[in-house]
Amino acid sequence: MQTEVTERRIAVGECTLNVAEAGSGPAVLLLHGFPDRWQLWRHQIPALMDAGYRVIAPDLRGFGESDRPDAVADYKLRQLVGDIRGLLDASGVQQAAVVGHDWGAGLAWAVATFLPDRVNALVPISVGHGLTRAAAGEQQRQLSWYMLWFLFPGLAERVLPPDDWAVFRAWAWPGTPPGSDPDAERQVADLSRPGALTAALNWYRANIDPEQYLVLRPPAQLPPVGCPTMGVWSDGDAYLGEKQMTASADYVTGPWRYERLTGVGHWIPIHAADRLNALLVDFLALTARR
Repeated sequence: MQTEVTERRIAVGECTLNVAEAGSGPAVLLLHGFPDRWQLWRHQIPALMDAGYRVIAPDLRGFGESDRPDAVADYKLRQLVGDIRGLLDASGVQQAAVVGHDWGAGLAWAVATFLPDRVNALVPISVGHGLTRAAAGEQQRQLSWYMLWFLFPGLAERVLPPDDWAVFRAWAWPGTPPGSDPDAERQVADLSRPGALTAALNWYRANIDPEQYLVLRPPAQLPPVGCPTMGVWSDGDAYLGEKQMTASADYVTGPWRYERLTGVGHWIPIHAADRLNALLVDFLALTARR
């Protein structure tokens, strides 16, 4: 059995992703969010590997050591889903359990929706189904105020970096002094590279319409998610309310499970690693027996 994490670059169409892999057995795909890289999952990888899974954790396009295309359109959801299809194909994986956090959860929902034959289980962490905005209501719109701010080209690029990324730290890592948390420092170092901040923000700019953000419309029609799904949300999340996760059950026709973690902020894979690992191993074992 493979016992160490290895990294390799995998071409997925016009984009090349840096991908971490470990273990053998049924595939589990781990998708990080903003502004991260595969190391977000460093606590989950050994737990899943020890449970008998092959873990595949890419740096998604625009992040980590993966390619950072220049155009905003290069980050549209259809391109991102195409990356995952290409990654599964190149890895020889027909079906995988897909676990995502933050934007990675949004992408995981999309993969399960548009590539249903490639996903046998889904675990969205923090972020619910993309059509729950109306159900989540005004509270969620207030919590995600920053999304509208991120949509203006150049604005966040001017405001976030000064004074050792003071505004970014206050928003993403409140109460965390500089140098005190290795994950905060890793994110700051990543975003400090030429073009990296704009590439990360392009996920928002390519996929969020300002008018749709401001006007709560009835949800669009999308195919439901048919695979077993476990939504995980934490009560200390400053950006995402509970309703946007629990309302996701309306868009799942497969078995639905909801887990609420108390006393934890947004960065669940880091700050609630043991609890999340136990949930993942239990859920994946149950789905495998179906």
